[in-house]
Amino acid sequence: MRVTDLPTPSLLLDASALDRNLERMAEALPGARLRPHVKAHKCTVLASRQAQYGHSNFCCATIREMEGMAAAGLGEDLLLANEVMDARRLGALNARVTVAVDSLETVAAAVQGGVEECLIDVNVGLPRCGCAPDEAGRLADRARSAGLSVRGVMGYEGHVVGLPESGQRREGCEASMALLKAAHADVGGEVISAGGTGTFDCNQFATEIQAGSYALMDTAYGKIGLPFEQAFCVLSTVISVADRYVVADCGLKSLGMDHGNPDVLDAKVWFCSDEHLTFAPSRALKPGDRIRVLPAHVDPTMAYHDRLHLVDGDDVLEEWPIDLRGW
Repeated sequence: MRVTDLPTPSLLLDASALDRNLERMAEALPGARLRPHVKAHKCTVLASRQAQYGHSNFCCATIREMEGMAAAGLGEDLLLANEVMDARRLGALNARVTVAVDSLETVAAAVQGGVEECLIDVNVGLPRCGCAPDEAGRLADRARSAGLSVRGVMGYEGHVVGLPESGQRREGCEASMALLKAAHADVGGEVISAGGTGTFDCNQFATEIQAGSYALMDTAYGKIGLPFEQAFCVLSTVISVADRYVVADCGLKSLGMDHGNPDVLDAKVWFCSDEHLTFAPSRALKPGDRIRVLPAHVDPTMAYHDRLHLVDGDDVLEEWPIDLRGW
C-alpha cells in the first residue's frame, strides 16, 4: 500500500524517525531508568517496540491502558500513575500492578480492588493530583497498615516540562524534586517516579522517568530543543481552494488542540473547525493534494484515531491499531 491509497485524515509514523527516537532515549535512560508512558500513543505494538529497546516497565493513565498492556503480555511492571476509586478491574489483571494513591479513600479503593502495591503520589507544584509533601509519610503508614506494599513515591513536574528555556526547566525541576525528596525521606521505598519528556535529561533525582511523547513528538515539545524528531503527522487532503487560503479535511476532531494550532510546512495555519483546517500556503495547491499536518499535542491526537500507519517515505509498511483508547 502507498500513502496515496490511505483515506484522510490518517496518522502516519515515520519508521526511521521512530527508531532514532527510541534509540536516543535508550542511550540516555537505559533499562529501568525509563518507564515509558503509554498514554502518549495508546498502542501496544509501539509499546512492544519500546520493550525491545530495553524498557519493559510501563506507565499508564487509565484502567483501559492497564488492561490492554496486560493482555498484550506487557505486564511485567505496570504503574497506573493516576488515582482511581474503583480498582476491581486492576486487581484481576495477570500483571504486576502498582497504583498511585494520595488519600485514605484511594488507599481503601486499592485494597478493596485487590491491588497489592502503591506509590504515594505527591504534589510537587502542578495543581493536579498528589498529597502535600508533609502528609506523604503519614499516608504511607496508613497504606502499609491497610495491607499495601508502598514501593516509594511519585510526583509530576508537569508545570515545568514545557518551559522553553533549558535552564528554566532544570531550575523548576530541581525545586519540584526537592519537595519529592523530602516526601521520600518520610515514605521510604526503592522507587522515585517522576519526570516527562521535557525533563528527561535534567531530572537526576528520580529513579525512573515517566516520559511518553519522546517516541512520536509534537510541535509543542519540538520548540524547546529536545534531541527527538517529529516522527508522526496527520495526513490530510485539500478539499477547497480560495484566493488567499486553502481548506483541508482534518480539524478539531482529528487534532489535539489544547497546545495550540498544528503546523503545516511552508504555510500559515489560520484556524481549525470540526472537520476543517484553514491555512494560507506559500505554494500553489489544488483540491486533491495531500498535506502532512504536525499536531501541537501528540496524546489527544492519537486518542482521536483508531490506527497508525508505519511508513517509509510513500510506502506503508504496517498498520498498527491504537488499541488502548477509551476507558
